[in-house]
Amino acid sequence: MSGLFENQADPVVLAERMANGEAFGTLFREGMALVEATAAYLDGPGRTEAKSLTRSSALAYATESMRLTTRLMQVASWLLLQRAVNEGELSAEQARTEKTKVKLSAYDAPHEDSLKALPFRLRALIEQSRLLHDKVMRLDGMLYKDKPLAAKESANPVEHQIGLLRAAFGDR
Repeated sequence: MSGLFENQADPVVLAERMANGEAFGTLFREGMALVEATAAYLDGPGRTEAKSLTRSSALAYATESMRLTTRLMQVASWLLLQRAVNEGELSAEQARTEKTKVKLSAYDAPHEDSLKALPFRLRALIEQSRLLHDKVMRLDGMLYKDKPLAAKESANPVEHQIGLLRAAFGDR
C-alpha cells in the first residue's frame, strides 16, 4: 500500500490551506469586527456601565477590560501578519520572526467571582475573544510549531494529515 503514495506529490498541508483560504478570510473579518465592537463598547456603553459599579467590581472591570484589549491586540497582530503572508508581503519565515515581537499568550480565565461582577456585554466580549483566541492559537500551532513526531515519521500522507489534526485539535 505504501507504494501507492511514493510517486505522488506531497499532500496538501491542511493548515496552509486553512490559513490561505476563505476560512482565514472569515477568521480575519471575525477578529477585526470583534476588535471594533470591543473598542466601541469600552469607549461608549462600557464606560457608562463601569461608573455604576461598586469599587471592587470597578477594579475587576478595569482588570478584565485591559486583559481583553491586550488579548485582542495580540490576535489582531497575528491576523495581520498572516494576511501579509497570504498577500505575498512577507514570507512565512519573515512572519515567524515578526511573530516573536508579539506573542500569543495562553488564555488566563478571569476569576469566577470577578466575572460575575462584570456587565453582561463585557462578559460576552470576553467569551467571544476567548473563542477567537483559541482558533488563532490552534492555527498558529499548526502553521508555525514543530510538527508532531508521528506526522514527521509517517510516509503515509493520510496518517500525516491525521497527525496534524490531532496536534491542532487533540484526541476528541
